[in-house]
Amino acid sequence: MSIEVIGVSKLYGNQKALNNISFKVSKPEIVGFLGPNGAGKSTMMKILTTYINASSGNIKVNSFDVTKNAKSVQKSVGYLPENNPLYLDMFVKEYLAFNAQVYKISKERIIEVIELTGLTPESHKKIGQLSKGYRQRVGLACALLHDPEVLILDEPTTGLDPNQLVDIRNLIKTIGKTKTVFLSTHIMQEVEAMCDRVIIINKGEIVADKKLMELQEGKEQTVIVEFDFRVEDAFLMKLPKVKTVINPHGFIYEITFKTSEDMRSYVFDFAHDNQLKILQLNQKNASLESMFRELTSH
Repeated sequence: MSIEVIGVSKLYGNQKALNNISFKVSKPEIVGFLGPNGAGKSTMMKILTTYINASSGNIKVNSFDVTKNAKSVQKSVGYLPENNPLYLDMFVKEYLAFNAQVYKISKERIIEVIELTGLTPESHKKIGQLSKGYRQRVGLACALLHDPEVLILDEPTTGLDPNQLVDIRNLIKTIGKTKTVFLSTHIMQEVEAMCDRVIIINKGEIVADKKLMELQEGKEQTVIVEFDFRVEDAFLMKLPKVKTVINPHGFIYEITFKTSEDMRSYVFDFAHDNQLKILQLNQKNASLESMFRELTSH
């Protein structure tokens, strides 16, 4: 098991940032660690990388205890923090060589990482001359220098433009084929595009931990229907497997069903039985973003 977290809590004075959290991550796997601001994501990542200690609980990374074997954990983990601290006056190769000395890494490995992260055309420049996207690549290259088994990325795509997002996403997906990638992000589309699994945290507690495929298979759906006459919400609530009915305006209704089955035929039959005309009938699947809002809004 690449990451094993059992009953972990973290207190800052009287404030509990993490409350009895437990989860496991295997290899190879890309796991999205999601949550609103202040939910405890960065705290958990700092504990995993030995930057801070948990108040209670047990954590192992690559079978090493983060408290008892901190050095071994650091050697086996690559970490890209949210702010990606870099020496802007240093050249790309110079900066990577500087960090490589810590791990006693060969020059050949530096060249490999530069090629892997797509830094070759910019490697002769100073970091301060690079775009945000290429600076993120430098941070990733640094995290990958010592060929770690686990890569921990805190908001790796923040501030990137659409083209940069695609490049970094593809890079992370490539890395995730052979390594464990544990990343936090606020961009739900990136999670759906990259991750195998999602862990959602809210107020220091895990509120969801599922494979992305399971979420997609079992997700809800919303049917948008427009009738030619107003219908009481209570009548629509009598449809099978209805969760909510919203009337945003006019004679349009958004009906959310607790099933992945196509429910438009039921809505059509309802209209026929009640002598209503349907002016429009569309279906949209609930997104990861809507599930995230539901689990973290309370």
